[in-house]
Amino acid sequence: MADRGAVARKAALGAAVAGGSVAAAGALTSVGAAAYFARKALTPDRQRPDDTQILAVGDTTVTLDITPETVMPGRYGLWLDSSRGHVRLGDVVALDHERGTVRRQVLGVDYGLLAPGFARWNQYFFVGPPDRALGVPTEYVDVPTELGTMPAWVIRAERESNRWAVLVHGRGARRDEGLRAVKPLRDNGINVIIPSYRNDLGARSGPDGRYNLGLSEWRDIEDAGLAAVQRGARELILVGWSMGGAIVLQTLSRSWLADHVSRVVLDGPVIDWGDVLAHHARAHKVPAPIGGLSRALMGRRSARRLVGVHSPVDVAKTNWVQRAAELRHPMLVIHSVDDEFVPVGPSLELAAVRPDLVTMEPWDTARHTKEWNVDPDRWERCVAEFVSG
Repeated sequence: MADRGAVARKAALGAAVAGGSVAAAGALTSVGAAAYFARKALTPDRQRPDDTQILAVGDTTVTLDITPETVMPGRYGLWLDSSRGHVRLGDVVALDHERGTVRRQVLGVDYGLLAPGFARWNQYFFVGPPDRALGVPTEYVDVPTELGTMPAWVIRAERESNRWAVLVHGRGARRDEGLRAVKPLRDNGINVIIPSYRNDLGARSGPDGRYNLGLSEWRDIEDAGLAAVQRGARELILVGWSMGGAIVLQTLSRSWLADHVSRVVLDGPVIDWGDVLAHHARAHKVPAPIGGLSRALMGRRSARRLVGVHSPVDVAKTNWVQRAAELRHPMLVIHSVDDEFVPVGPSLELAAVRPDLVTMEPWDTARHTKEWNVDPDRWERCVAEFVSG
């Protein structure tokens, strides 16, 4: 069935043009474009397209086409056969720009068949439940939330401890994103819970099925923290990647959980959604006035139906450079200056205005939330020193 709002807008546009109202037609076109951009920003990616081609498979290597991702140094993962398989890749062995190919080490095939064809790059490296991916005892739990239960993994430290970490993945990512942080936390006697939140694949949807940029997702992380407290947590560490960082910051601002939090670790975090949305508008050649109108529409109660959200999404509330005075928790921020998806600028600004709280660890080379992949030893050392200090 056609969207009535879309039909009405088209009818109004047609009437405006027929009546010679070019200005009105232009205004409606601008609103429509802004609403479309807003919906794209807030809509979960249910299925991401393959972005890598496997050209040849050797005994210990694989040959891929050259993309901005496949030539990066470090360790990465590759989804096979529409996520029915997964392989872990190591460093670049050979690079042939003339043929457009790159050969990388194969560190392990987790499951599925590694064969020529199309695949999808990922930063997780470790995938699947922690007991299978990391070889650590894992509890599969269901966290009660206002939307129903959400699945989570619990990994306990080897020794009994009342220190817990809640690991919050990013926009469109999976819980697997947090697996890279388990070792430095667990080695420091910290139990870990890796929860889902609304609109995750395999989890409950929110009232509108759209992301709220952390402004509603924090409630599910509060519930995950409560689950940790019920299991004996007396101290919490919040760890967030990308939009997970925005969710963590909202949790610190809005939840009683903040009183139990001792430290915060953020990787490639969204410190200011306004900056990120403006960056993507420029990247997609969206005119600045359309991008600005898009952000304004997200926050207007009267535009909820147009944008497709249950509640207004006030982008201004996600600007933690402006809200820096409200922060009160020691924070480690790991962010690459070469991040192509979430620009590093707001992270650097936050560190500059709150040097009393923020320890900034700038990376280079790494693309978005791939700092661990480029230098896992440094990443784990930084996190271990921060949580044990």
